[in-house]
Amino acid sequence: MSYVDEVIDLIVKENPDEPEFHQAVKEVLESLRVVIEENEEQYRKDALLERLVNPERQLKFRVPWVDDNGQVQVNTGYRVQFNSAIGPYKGGLRFHPSVNVGIIKFLGFEQIFKNSLTGLPIGGGKGGSNFDPKGKSDREVMAFCQSFMTELCKYIGADTDVPAGDIGVGGREIGYLFGQYKRIQGLYEGVLTGKGLTFGGSLARTEATGYGLLYFTNAMLKANDIDIAGKTIAVSGAGNVAIYAIQKAQQLGGNPVTCSDSTGWIYDPEGIDVELLKEVKEVRRERLTAYAEARPSAEYHEGKGVWTVKCDIALPCATQNELQLEDAKALVANGVLAVAEGANMPTTIEATEYLQENGVLFAPGKASNAGGVATSALEMSQNSQRLSWTFEEVDSRLQTIMENIFANVDAAAKDYGYEKNYVVGANIAGFLKVVDAMNAQGIV
Repeated sequence: MSYVDEVIDLIVKENPDEPEFHQAVKEVLESLRVVIEENEEQYRKDALLERLVNPERQLKFRVPWVDDNGQVQVNTGYRVQFNSAIGPYKGGLRFHPSVNVGIIKFLGFEQIFKNSLTGLPIGGGKGGSNFDPKGKSDREVMAFCQSFMTELCKYIGADTDVPAGDIGVGGREIGYLFGQYKRIQGLYEGVLTGKGLTFGGSLARTEATGYGLLYFTNAMLKANDIDIAGKTIAVSGAGNVAIYAIQKAQQLGGNPVTCSDSTGWIYDPEGIDVELLKEVKEVRRERLTAYAEARPSAEYHEGKGVWTVKCDIALPCATQNELQLEDAKALVANGVLAVAEGANMPTTIEATEYLQENGVLFAPGKASNAGGVATSALEMSQNSQRLSWTFEEVDSRLQTIMENIFANVDAAAKDYGYEKNYVVGANIAGFLKVVDAMNAQGIV
């Protein structure tokens, strides 16, 4: 049995009931076979892959808090510090009922390679809780965040582990978390990113993942002689990533016509009205039915269906495994040219393979949605220097980083005989940098 297969089997055996983590490990290691087989004897001797796929540290803790009725609630908190070979652990916090240790490990593992691809000195980590901020008052969210940080603060710091936001963790939550960290530790440092602009946040951070997705996608299209201008674009999600992906796509001349939330989706052939979408989702925090009510050209549909719309480019920006094999078949049947992931692992392995087999350009999330963490790292730099850069400066750096990521991914794919396979290219490019650092630092 090959070394890759041994390690995949080991992960499945030692981490039962963690399918998302299994999927992430399989996807990465399968695409790294060509590199690993060249160095199999040495990697096996050094147990390199075992060290790569096992977190350096895995934290699980209870989070007690009091709701508005005076009832004590108890949630579970997690932080997985996966790999610090190239810098402090860096990765978001997710507050959602679906959170469990397997999901946090899959996200943390992906983060290793995503962070490596940015070219910035940040390692991989992830955290969160099964707490659901939806339907909670500001006081309840504050009570939870303060309790969560009371435990987490023992393990993080500006040069140790720098969490950020993710699903369910926006500016409000980051503010409460930072306030509690500062209160307990007595330190005003860049321990969290995604902060408000008045206390160390970075301009363009809100837009970064969505904008970065389009910068990468546009670079990929240009390399394949495709102009984004005039192309019909299907987008899933209606959160931060989707909103700013839609906005940047429009600025580049594309026509995004869909978005979705957990209950349904919108088809707007005249193009999504970004300002209305922001009003509905960011200000009023309502369902997309409110968008359809205010926009005569829009159609609202219950359930799934975004990927049935005829489009040239598809941008899954909602959640993991949302684009499945039947969706990939529908996209191919409708002539899709490119799929670029805005969320973390939103496409199943079967769907990814089907898209690639049918000539669709496919950008994996660890490369195409790295704009958020890249700008978080830029926020860390600004905090370290006690400076605040302009929106234009941050956005310019972001565009350069995303275009460099594509160039490195494209080059790695070509170097190893997988031209236009950007999944393999991204994994190889991210892996080589991390492995070099791990080898240089000894068996730790």
